[in-house]
Order: sequence, then structure tokens, then C-alpha cells
Amino acid sequence: MSGHSKWSNIKHKKEKTDAQKAKVFTKIGKEITIAVKEGGPDPASNSKLRDLIQKAKSNNVPNDNIERTIKKAIGADNVAYEEIVYEGYGPSGVAVIVETTTDNRNRTAGNVRSYFSKYHGNLGQSGCVGFMFDLKGIIVISNEDGDIDEDSLMETALEAGASDFAAEDEAFEIYTEPDDLYDVQAAIEAAGYTVVSAEKEKVPQNTVTLDNEDDIKFMGLLIEKLEDDDDVMNVWHNWENVQ
Repeated sequence: MSGHSKWSNIKHKKEKTDAQKAKVFTKIGKEITIAVKEGGPDPASNSKLRDLIQKAKSNNVPNDNIERTIKKAIGADNVAYEEIVYEGYGPSGVAVIVETTTDNRNRTAGNVRSYFSKYHGNLGQSGCVGFMFDLKGIIVISNEDGDIDEDSLMETALEAGASDFAAEDEAFEIYTEPDDLYDVQAAIEAAGYTVVSAEKEKVPQNTVTLDNEDDIKFMGLLIEKLEDDDDVMNVWHNWENVQ
């Protein structure tokens, strides 16, 4: 995982203010609109929409909001969002991938470029860092109460087709190939475990650490500004030990 463990990211999301949560809902809504317009409103036949519904639920978006967004997207003929991916480098060469959904590519490109420039990074060419990441399914099981037997859960996950398993603080993280994510999730839930999150993410093949205090400060600000931008959907990086 890049930076924090997935479980740490989830706990951080839960602590967000109502205003921040509303922004997350809006961002996912834009992605759902594109998915519906490209592949239709039925998640059974639209795998991208199914992924986004799962993502929305993982971010505590109410089912009513999800259904309303899908219905609205069906008639949103005047909406012209497009998905653009930017790749670049943070301080000391940290690899960064920025996934955006925008109705104004000039605005988005200008904003993303300015964030990199201001916080001691720079945008690169398409593909310059993407090869450093692998797309993986990640399933998170909370163990805050400490009552889950690690060996039993690991056996269930591996038998269901998981590719890797990790015990984090108060949680377990189960890794899968992207296409196996929901089958493994279903098997784990059928075995009686509660899944906190199941999403496809770009996982760095190797991570880097930053020792210089200015680099740490500017890298943190770069991620913060990118994630706060309304057009930015996801930020992936290979920085380890995010504060």
C-alpha cells in the first residue's frame, strides 16, 4: 500500500467532517455518471458501475444517494465529463498518479500542474510512473475487538482465491487479483466475516521513504491539495511512512 495502510485510510475517512464527506459523495457521483453513460445503469452488466457502487458504500454513501445518482445519470445528456490520468513526481522523485474526472480539462490540468510545481514536484509524461504500480483488489476486515482468529481468516481467504494476506493494526488486509475481488469478498462474507471495505487500488511495487523534513512537509501538502480538488478522484503514490 502507498503510505498509510488501507485500514488507516479508512479510519481517517471516518473522521472527516460533514463538508469533506459531501465532497467525497460529489466526486463518486461524477464517476457514477460517466459509468452509467458508458455502460448503462445495471451493475450486473456494468462492472465499472459495480466497482463504483462498492466504492460509494465503502465511503458510507447512503443507498438512496447511490440510486438517485444512477437515475439522474440516465437522463444527464448534457453532462460531458471525461476521465484524465496525470503522472508525475513529488519531492525527491516520489511517484504519483492522479486520476481525475472533469468537465474542463484545461482547468484540471492547470490546477494539477500548479500543485506539483508549488510543492516541489513536477508532472511527467503519460506512463512515466504507472509501470511502478499494480492494480489489486484489497479487502479490509476490522479486528478492533481482537476476536478474529487470524489463521482461520487467512485460510478462508486463500481458499477463496486471495493472493496475499496481511495483519495490520486492528485489521486484516486481503489482497486479490482485480477480477477476483468480489468473488473473494462474497466467500469471506459467507463465512461470517464483516467486510469493511473492498476496492480496486493501484499498489506500488516498491515504496520510498523521505528523510528531509521539507520533503516530508511538501509531499504531505501535495497529496492534501490534490485530494481536496473537486476534479481529483484518486491519488496513488509510493511514499512510505506518511505522517
